Amino acid sequence: MRTTRRRVMAGALATAVALALAGCVQSANQSQGGSTSGGKHSLTVFVSADTNIQDLWQKTLIPAFEKANPSYSVKVDFDLHGVHDQQTVAKITAATVQKRDPGYDIVDAGFVQQLSTSGLLATATPKQIPNLSKVAEAIRKPGGANSVPYRASSVLLAYNSDKISSPPKTVDDLLAWIKANPGKFTYCSPASGGSGGAFVTTVLDKTIPSADRAKMVTEYEPNLETDWNAGWATLRSLNPYVYQQGVYPNGNNQVLDLLSSGQILMAPVWSDQFTSGVQSGQIPKNIKATQTTPSLTGGASYLGVLKASPRAKDAYKLLNWLLTPSAQASISQSVAGYPVIPLKELPQSIQTEFANAQIDKLRPTYQAQMNNDMNQQWSQQVPGK
Repeated sequence: MRTTRRRVMAGALATAVALALAGCVQSANQSQGGSTSGGKHSLTVFVSADTNIQDLWQKTLIPAFEKANPSYSVKVDFDLHGVHDQQTVAKITAATVQKRDPGYDIVDAGFVQQLSTSGLLATATPKQIPNLSKVAEAIRKPGGANSVPYRASSVLLAYNSDKISSPPKTVDDLLAWIKANPGKFTYCSPASGGSGGAFVTTVLDKTIPSADRAKMVTEYEPNLETDWNAGWATLRSLNPYVYQQGVYPNGNNQVLDLLSSGQILMAPVWSDQFTSGVQSGQIPKNIKATQTTPSLTGGASYLGVLKASPRAKDAYKLLNWLLTPSAQASISQSVAGYPVIPLKELPQSIQTEFANAQIDKLRPTYQAQMNNDMNQQWSQQVPGK
């Protein structure tokens, strides 16, 4: 559920129309307008995330899908950390307005919820994607209408067990630990990585009324953003105590590198990246992970089939395959992603590993536009202050 959490333009529709009228948005290559190319059903998945998710698609999911479906060919259009999310949303919006091919068919990005709210996704229900009926409504709902969850994860607190025998148990304990151990903690800027966004969200939530927080998760409520003021003050107060004093890493991977190399002792990390890193040996075994109270945020990652795509029927086939036991097992084994279909359908080893992962009960992050505002305000309110 990751870099999501992006700087998506709230006025994407107006911007895209302006770009289109100015001739700045080009139509997709007309040769891609059909559903087949060279005898193959060709699909393009736009991925806005970290490199581990790029690898998941290119090294695991696509080869397996193409092997099971030889008449299909799938490629990835990748945007690291969602640097161009604003332009991407504008392009998708313009293509939809002009009824032109956007150049990709499926989106895997933190702004899928925004696309849903804006009516830019093709209908996606169990009628089009039969295996979607296996996914609990509590998991499907946060992504918005026509979004499709395909994996999930949560953010954990990772720490160097050689130096820390008893990690903080609560968020207040964590804040106290940071100030008592200058330079030994950091988090990535929230716009560049969801692990940093989860830490920021959790600190902001400390002083937000529960009723307001519930609205922020499901609706765009900019009038409630004054609730963040106390949290911004808390985050600014950490600047002298974080690694490099008010300068923050760019992306989840940089944080993991600092932790693995011993330059810091504690940081928020994604559960899937952490688990797969430990399994591959990239993260030393002395780095452990725990959860705080309240928990850091987490949830499902969502896909959307674009309404403007002329290949929606083929895209549904790929999404339906992603919700099969074999594909869900591959996701769990490749990136330690929490399955979104019932565990009883998966191998026993995966059932055991994720027995306590109740993804329908994870603390969700803010609604997409609220999250965008949070990211922008963090960059204005926190670093270097």
